[in-house]
Amino acid sequence: MRNNPDTLRVLIVGCGNMGASHALAFHQMPGATICGIVSTGKSKELLNEKLGGGHLLFSDYREALNATNPGAVCISTYPDTHEAFAVMAFEKGCHVFMEKPIADSVAGAERVAAAAKKAGKKLVVGYILRHHPSWIKFIEIAQQLGKPLVMRMNLNQQSHGYMWDVHRNLMKSLSPIVDCGVHYIDVMCQMVRSRPVQVSAIGARLTNDIPEGNYNYGQLQIRFEDGSVGWYEAGWGPMISETAFFVKDVIGPEGSVSIVAKDAGGAGKSDSIEAHTKTESLRWHHASIDANNAFTKQDDWIDLTDEPDHQELCNREQAYFMKAIQDDIDLTDHVEDAVNSLRIAFACDESVRTGEVVKL
Repeated sequence: MRNNPDTLRVLIVGCGNMGASHALAFHQMPGATICGIVSTGKSKELLNEKLGGGHLLFSDYREALNATNPGAVCISTYPDTHEAFAVMAFEKGCHVFMEKPIADSVAGAERVAAAAKKAGKKLVVGYILRHHPSWIKFIEIAQQLGKPLVMRMNLNQQSHGYMWDVHRNLMKSLSPIVDCGVHYIDVMCQMVRSRPVQVSAIGARLTNDIPEGNYNYGQLQIRFEDGSVGWYEAGWGPMISETAFFVKDVIGPEGSVSIVAKDAGGAGKSDSIEAHTKTESLRWHHASIDANNAFTKQDDWIDLTDEPDHQELCNREQAYFMKAIQDDIDLTDHVEDAVNSLRIAFACDESVRTGEVVKL
């Protein structure tokens, strides 16, 4: 373990898929050193071995926070711990990177944001798509299609094995359209930059493996003040279909843009974390027609050469976190967007449970 007093000491909390990837990013980053690893199970031992050994290991977060005195905490635990862990870190004087969602309730998210502001520390939430060049381009093109926009997105996962255990644990606190939906709601809000005015949503419980009252399939619809509309669909479980599980499509008066992921959208990829962030190609369709209603311009195919894999995206997230600390970047909008996307997602969850349209 590197131990340079001039580097940022980072406490890793949670060692699953995302936690391990973030830990590897810090492990390789100049200016950062991992001062401890926290998990309730054996995953901390496995991560420690993966990182070359020598790190302090803890089963109790509070104990680790007091023993290591970190400058920053990286939280990748289940959502029902996010609020408490983040607030404790801010009270300890730490900067915080945390996986989405920011909390498991809107009030909790607001408390986390307030704690960051009170402490004067940086809070970066893991909206990984904000660091992907192709998704940045996808949003940029969508903003050139005119208004209103129609935004169609989904991410259904035919989860099995280890991932079905992960999803069942997640559903103890959040539904799929909340946990995954915040990513795509955030994308929609970036595309339209208009106030969401109402949501409606439906859901279904397709398995007895989750508690009564919970659901593992959901679809949400959002209406924005400028007339734009969007839908998002998410389902988890061994029963989920792999047909059309990867839809990322935006339509406006001037045409449409779609992510065409021929490989990532193929059979057997719905449960692949690596595939979830792949774009491969963007297809930009132009709506202009001549007097005979024939298209006047061919579709543009955009293949960005910078197609980072999942680990590289985590590296970029942590590079941004480090830059925010070092350059004192104002993260007010970033945090507000994180709270806002969660607020919309929970309104959708309310709509599923009540059967009513929810005004925002």
